[in-house]
Parts: sequence; C-alpha cells; structure tokens
Amino acid sequence: MKFPPALRALNHRDFRRYYIGQAVSQTGSWMQSVAVVWLAYRLSGSPATTGLIGFLAMIPNLLITPFAGALSDRVSRRSLLLVAQWVLFVHALLLTAMTLSGAISIAWLALFAVVGGIFNAIEITTRHSFFAELIEERADLPNAIALNSANINATRLIGPAIGGVLIALAGEASCFGLNALSYLAVIFQLRRISPRASAPTGPRLSFLAELVAGWKFALGDPVIRPLVLMVGAVSFFINPYAVLTPAIAVQSFGQGAELHGLLISAVGIGALANAVLLARKESVSGLPSWILLTSAMAALGAAGFALLVPLQSVALSLLAMTGLGFGVMGTSAAVNTIIQSVAQDHMRGRVVSVYSTFFTGAVPMGHLAAGWTAERIGAPRTFLLCGCAAAIAALVYLLSLPGLRRRLAREWQSRGMMPHPPSSS
Repeated sequence: MKFPPALRALNHRDFRRYYIGQAVSQTGSWMQSVAVVWLAYRLSGSPATTGLIGFLAMIPNLLITPFAGALSDRVSRRSLLLVAQWVLFVHALLLTAMTLSGAISIAWLALFAVVGGIFNAIEITTRHSFFAELIEERADLPNAIALNSANINATRLIGPAIGGVLIALAGEASCFGLNALSYLAVIFQLRRISPRASAPTGPRLSFLAELVAGWKFALGDPVIRPLVLMVGAVSFFINPYAVLTPAIAVQSFGQGAELHGLLISAVGIGALANAVLLARKESVSGLPSWILLTSAMAALGAAGFALLVPLQSVALSLLAMTGLGFGVMGTSAAVNTIIQSVAQDHMRGRVVSVYSTFFTGAVPMGHLAAGWTAERIGAPRTFLLCGCAAAIAALVYLLSLPGLRRRLAREWQSRGMMPHPPSSS
C-alpha cells in the first residue's frame, strides 16, 4: 500500500509500526496527565498546589533533557526507549494502586510526578532523535516530524476528553490504569523494528565534554538560537493553561472535570489542525514565517480566552483554546522540523535536547509562575498576562526573521532540500 504525499513517512515500515504504538501510548499519557492535574486540585483545592505538581512533573525536562540527549548519542536509542517505557509502565501501575487504595496524597503525588517526569524527559528526547533512524529517505524526515505532531495532538484531543469523562464516572485511577496498559503497545512495536542506524563507534570525548560541545554548538548557531528562544518563550507563557483550567472550570464556570477535559481537548483540536497543515507541506520553505504566525496565534488565543471568561460562554472559550493550541504546537513543530533539517546525525540527540529543554523545560517554570500568580490575581488575569508576554516575544522574533530566512535558505539549498531560491515568505 502506497500512502499519499501528506502521509509519505508512513511508507517506511519501521516508522509506521512505531507510529501506531505511539498513538496508543500517547492517548493513555494524555488521560493520565489530565487525571493528575485534577487529582492535585481535588486533594488541595489550590491553584498554587496544582501548579506545583505540574512543576514537579515537568522540571526534569529542564534538568534531565540535556543529559538524555547526550546519552542518546552514545547508546542504542531503541534500547533506551524500551527501558524508559517499562519504567513508565510500572510507574502508572503503582499510581493506580495507590489511588484506588486511598493512600494517595499530595506528597505521594509529588513523588510520582518527579519520577514520571524523569523518565518522560528521557523518552521524549530520545524519541525525537529516534525518528531519523526509522526513515530511509532524508527528504521524508520533515513529514515524519509533522506526522508525529499530528499523532501527539490527535491523542491530545481524544485523551483529555476521555479522561474527563472517566474521572467523573470512575475516578482518576481508571485513567492511570489504562495508561499503564497503553505502554505495552509501544513496547510491542519497539521490539518489532530494526532501526537503520546504531550508536556511533570509535574514539569519543567524555560524556560531559560531548554534552557541552552539543550545547555550545546549538546556542552559538545563528539559526538554532533564535528558534529555541522563541519556542521557549511560547512554552513558558502559554503552556501553563494546563494548570489554570481546573480553577477556571470550577471558579469561573461552576463546572468540573468534564469542562477541564473539554478545554484541554480544544487545545488538541487546534494543534491537530496545525499538524495536518504542516504534513501537507511538500518542502520546508516558509517555516520561519509560519513560526511568527503561530506564536502570534498562541498569544491571541490566551489573551482572548481570558477576556471571554466573564461571558461564561463555553463555545467561545473552546474556540479561543483551539487557537491557542494551533499556535503553541504549530510553533514547536515548525521549530523542531527546522532544527532536525539542519542537525548533523552524530550530534542529533544533543541538538534536539536543546530544543526539548527550551520547549518542555520551560513548562515547569511556567507552571510554577502561573500557579503563584493565579493565587494573587486570579487565573483569568494570569492568562491575559501570559498572552501579552507571548505577544511581545513574537515581536522580538520578527526582528530576527529576515536574517534567519537568508541563513536557512543557504543551508537548505546546500542540502538539496530547497533547490530554488525562497520567496519573500
């Protein structure tokens, strides 16, 4: 079976198998993420405590991701992924058991958040650099990245919606248990694939020296630096929506977990729409301008949602969150695609870890700051403040855009990825 151009990466057998396993696993992960946030709010009744749990779940992305990137450049990425998935499977089982028994508390939830965050950081960083080993033709790598984004965001749409309903019907433990089972799908597929590349052999620098070399290269590169700064700003200011929506659902709308799940799913709808548009692109041209558009939409979605809350219109609020999702994930997917297109294979894990650190590593800091701010000025006003700050970041990125376009055009032409001179976009 030959897949159409928008799905061309699925023509690669190993990528297709891994993609199917990830679809199942990601659905379970989104269900669990909604349940953890809701459980934290139910146990504490505090946006600040909810933000703290979100911070603890995500802070390993800031601390562990750089080391995970260096490690994935030295060992078999497939083996590293298998270890991470098995640990996360056991982690979800234990969380299920403690929640069912009634032994769970904020302290235990914090511990689970940290442990899960560590292995999620390893898994996410390794997964992003693993795709290159599953694609035989380099020209199909941007499509694989776009399809991965579509996968994440389709499951972001489905998982939270299912999670919200399950929480209301059967409690948070049902989400944790189903997530544990979902890890078995990706473990099964990982055992079936044979990546085309293995870890490089021969003389090497020390682990820390390689880590520093990778980060020095990435942050000194005039293409990569403005991209990771932009994605970091969007992530810090906009991604705290996940810890603010429980308080808004309860305090502003007088509703519960179902509305929280719907708001998160609306983010998934926007993100999925963006991923579909990226998958349909036949080349990488235009992506720098796409980042400007999507970062502006993320800012507008956050500010718009905050301004619409007093109207208590669920439909309009969902529309604003859809725009937010389009913007956040559009920015991250486009930045990831560009970075993967210019990264060298021997340094791919470390370069991708820089992107992951700025995107996912900024989230815990944003969670903590947003939770603290919401305690003082309210969640809706915090949302508005975040949207305005993201808009300023987009304006700063606009200043670097002309130079970034020129440098990327030269790089892509030298790699045969864009044979004709780029348009003004």
